Order: sequence, then structure tokens, then C-alpha cells
Amino acid sequence: MPVPSPYAARLDRIPVQRFEVEALGGRTAYWAYGPEDAETTVLAVHGFRGEHHGLEPVVAHLPGVRVIMPDLPGFGETAPLPGRVHDIEAYAAWLTDFAAAVAPGAVILGHSFGSIVASAAVARGLQTPRLILVNPIGAPALEGPKAVLTRLAILYYTLGARLPEQIGTELLRNRIIVRAMSIAMAKTTDPALRRFVHDQHDTYFSRFADREVLSQAFRTSVSHDVREFAPRIAVPTLLIAAQRDDITPIEAERRLVTLFPDAELVEIAHVGHLIHYETPAEAAGAIRRFLRPLAVPAP
Repeated sequence: MPVPSPYAARLDRIPVQRFEVEALGGRTAYWAYGPEDAETTVLAVHGFRGEHHGLEPVVAHLPGVRVIMPDLPGFGETAPLPGRVHDIEAYAAWLTDFAAAVAPGAVILGHSFGSIVASAAVARGLQTPRLILVNPIGAPALEGPKAVLTRLAILYYTLGARLPEQIGTELLRNRIIVRAMSIAMAKTTDPALRRFVHDQHDTYFSRFADREVLSQAFRTSVSHDVREFAPRIAVPTLLIAAQRDDITPIEAERRLVTLFPDAELVEIAHVGHLIHYETPAEAAGAIRRFLRPLAVPAP
């Protein structure tokens, strides 16, 4: 039985519709939340192994904002891109194509791996008035205190890709390993919230199309970080980072913000890489403050 969401009542008050559109040669499934006539539209890109449901707690705290949330190619209800390796060039091109088709001129938001995709696309010319990065990947995966864990993850995904297909896929979808990942990332001490977080990962963390696209996306996620794109991003940028993030330490986020021409950093205490699940109200508050100038009509 699904674990009730602590944000369900808020989310239920926000209208949502499901759509599909062609982007970069494939069909992309996406969801549109909020009023069609909203003054501000945000296009939000989820993280690695996730899909659009993961960012719904943040959306629940953004009433009045139009939020467009696709499933990344190869995840959730979006099929892999036909005839393409799912590298950073493909994901950035897909996001640029998707934005042009569905939400031209929208504010771009990326969480975790989505922060790399969003930054790469904006650095390559995707037009947006502002960029928002939640739990941005601001340091190389193979450097720093978590390098050993990253190497273990590389071994895990390599085995999943090389073992016989059924065994490899079962390894990558193994519920015990998924739960271990969830436990490692969760920082909340609230038992109900922890159950919700684990249920979300149990439900959505293995909804990848096949092990090949998962392997490609993983290689992309550990081969790039936001630092390589930051100097080429001229638009105002908001970084929302966690002080207990095990993926990118807060010290690295403080260095990352200095690489952008125009950026600010909001730090959230007592949370790690799951800001979107554990502290969505704080994240949404920072987003609303950042977006406020866009809602003020020009004189």
C-alpha cells in the first residue's frame, strides 16, 4: 500500500494535466501544473533515476506558478531517444527542443542530475530569463570524500550493464539496493517522512526504460558537473543547496556559486540531497523570492 504523501492536500489543490510532445525525434511525456494563465512558467527537470513525481512536493508549495515537468528520456513514461547515446549533448539538445515546443521563455529548473542537464542546455543557448538549480552537482563525482562510494556505484552500474540481461536488470532494480540508497540520502528524523521518502524511491527509482539507457545516463552524471557550464551562463541563477548533502558538499556549492557571472546561493540546514522531499517548503520559498521580479510588470 502506498505511503500517504505529507504534501497531498496542497498538491490536490493544484490542477494538473498530462501531455505528450515530440522532442528530438522521440515522444516526451510531461505534466503541466498550475493555472494556464500564470504570470510565470517554470520548466523543471528531475534527477537521475527519478521522474516527474519527485519534484511534486516543491510544486505543491508553488500555487499560482505554472510548472511544466517532463520525464527525462529513458525514464518514467518517456521512451529513450531513438538512435542516440544518452550523453550530455543529447540531454541538453532534448531539453532545448522540448522547451521550444512546450514552454519557450520559461524559467528553467534542474534538480541534481537535472542541474547538469539544465546548465548544459542554458550554456549552449537555451533562452531563459532565470535558472534555478536545486541540489546542484557542483563538484566532480570522483573527487572529494565520497569518491570511494562513487567508485562503488560505478562498479554497480558496470555490473548491471555487463551481466546477462535478466540478471543485470534485476540487479539494477534490486529493492534492497534501492532502499540502501534511499536510507543513505535521507536525513530527516521524522518517521512518517522517512517512510514517504523510501516509498517514493521504491515506487519510482526503477522506472528506467532499460539497463543500457540507465548506464548511459549514469556515465553522463559522473562525467560532468555544473562547474564546466557556470561561466557561460549569463542569466540570473539561484542555487539551492543542502548543508548535509553527501553528493556535493556545501563547501563545493559555495565555490560553485562564485563561478557564475550572476548567481546567489541559498543554504538549507538539516537536509541532504533530498531537499525536494524533506524541505520543499523552504525550497519553494527561495524560488518564489527569486521569481518575484519576473511578476512585476515593466514600467
